[in-house]
Amino acid sequence: MQPPGPSLLPHNNNPGDFTFVSSTEAEDLSGSIAAPDVKLNLGGDFTKESTATTFLRQRGYGWLLEVEENDPEDNKPLLEELDIDLKDIYYKIRCVLMPMPSLGFNRQVVRDNPDFWGPLAVVLFFSMISLYGQFRVVSWIITIWIFGSLTIFLLARVLGGEVSYGQVLGVIGYSLLPLIVIVPALIVVGSFEIVSTVIKLFGVFWAAYSAASLLVGEEFKTKKPLLIYPIFLLYIYFLSLYTGV
Repeated sequence: MQPPGPSLLPHNNNPGDFTFVSSTEAEDLSGSIAAPDVKLNLGGDFTKESTATTFLRQRGYGWLLEVEENDPEDNKPLLEELDIDLKDIYYKIRCVLMPMPSLGFNRQVVRDNPDFWGPLAVVLFFSMISLYGQFRVVSWIITIWIFGSLTIFLLARVLGGEVSYGQVLGVIGYSLLPLIVIVPALIVVGSFEIVSTVIKLFGVFWAAYSAASLLVGEEFKTKKPLLIYPIFLLYIYFLSLYTGV
């Protein structure tokens, strides 16, 4: 019986070359072949689009598929979006409730930097305590506030004042706060007519002074009473809404 013939096996002495070795030598040979790392770069993005997407792009409606980037300004808090500054509103409330110049408040900020939400909140609160839950009449008090402020604004412009409607609306609204403050006292002394009348007059004068001191400037000169008197009457009417609606 003839010994087995030679086998074709790679030899480690010369990599890349093949030599004939005997089968007995081949028993001591071992090795491995590493798989090559092959990467295929097609040089582009070949994401397959749907039929609807292709149709829209062909018809010129590709802008419907665009995704807008998030704008940092769109992530503002709700109060900032509505232009509500609670600190500013609180400062204006203090300026109205303490109108004496000796207290050191910059009261002109109520007139020079008007806002809408603060006066609206004051008017709504006054409506709630005046009408004892009669929500159908809240709109009437808001209407009086809006058109009463409009009347004061038109009169101030006729008399030569340099005020805007927004300024008058804000000052008249904030100046309702003294009428709100006297409500607890009226509840306590409601059975004493004289004391109740004095408190009501004090509240009206307080509110009228807060508003008039901000709206009636030096430009009116001798015409100041012509504007102070309508403001005084307006707050008397507001007080009558609390006492007799």
